Amino acid sequence: MNGFCPLASGSKGNSIYVGTDKTKLLFDCGVSFKQLKERLEKISVDIKEIEGVIISHEHIDHIRAVDMITKETDIPIICNSDTAKAIAQNTKRRPRFKIFATGEPFSFRDITIHPFSVQHDCVDPVGFTITTSDIKIGLCTDLGFATRLVIEHLKDCNILYLESNHDEELVHACSRPQTYKTRVLSRQGHLSNSAATKVLKEVYHSDLNHLYLAHLSEECNNPIIARETFLNYCQEEITNLKLHIAHQTTISTPTIIPSLSSL
Repeated sequence: MNGFCPLASGSKGNSIYVGTDKTKLLFDCGVSFKQLKERLEKISVDIKEIEGVIISHEHIDHIRAVDMITKETDIPIICNSDTAKAIAQNTKRRPRFKIFATGEPFSFRDITIHPFSVQHDCVDPVGFTITTSDIKIGLCTDLGFATRLVIEHLKDCNILYLESNHDEELVHACSRPQTYKTRVLSRQGHLSNSAATKVLKEVYHSDLNHLYLAHLSEECNNPIIARETFLNYCQEEITNLKLHIAHQTTISTPTIIPSLSSL
């Protein structure tokens, strides 16, 4: 498959596929190795075709399959140095690391990836922009606050995968401990539906065609609430944007990108 497809999104695991004629990559691998293989098969991709797994940060819901990927394949794990150290401390096997520097773009065959800093409670978390041909994709989850740096990187995207983790009122009303609520609502936590809408308002342009709402909390959010929050804005300001929900237990709607097929 040439295009973009979230394989899993949420606190139980995260992984995204991006593929062209020349390369196939995963961004994060937070579900089991078995689930990764099964979900890739649904888009007609064999895990042996994956040429790199690019990691945003070291939390388990983003690295769960690293051990088995290392055991069963020769796929490199691509991340910054602090994240590599954190992964190495929590895995049984030593992955084949390739290291990038946060803030500096790097190329992988026909894809250019630019990792940028986000605010989250881990060692050196990043979001990504991905460019290939004339297509730009933005991946931005696991952040408590969208800085000006984040906004600048997410401008001019054609596809945006954006955290819409929780509804703030549902967080306050839930039965979880106060420590959980404080963390989620902090600048090192997760982006709310309303905060994500504010990001969209700043980065939207007429060539942003697909928006994926990602990393939805199972307890403090739901697809209806998240979608309605965005549609209330989209109905007033936006007419050509396709809105998708990124799912936890199955692959989400793939976006086939015609220009990727002709590279």
